Amino acid sequence: MEPFRLDRTAFKINSHEEATYQRAYWMEKTPRERLAAAWYLICAAYDLDRQNPPRMDRSAFAIKKRSR
Repeated sequence: MEPFRLDRTAFKINSHEEATYQRAYWMEKTPRERLAAAWYLICAAYDLDRQNPPRMDRSAFAIKKRSR
């Protein structure tokens, strides 16, 4: 069972007052709950498995020593 469910029909342009209410709602949540919701949205956007995310490709980075 999904802990979050994204209602794609619920999006609309918010006024400043509505945006303030949304911020207050999320600030009432614990940091863990906010991170869980953010991770859910990231996984939904990039079609990732929430329980088994892909590993970072470390071959794209190179470490170079600085010469003094």
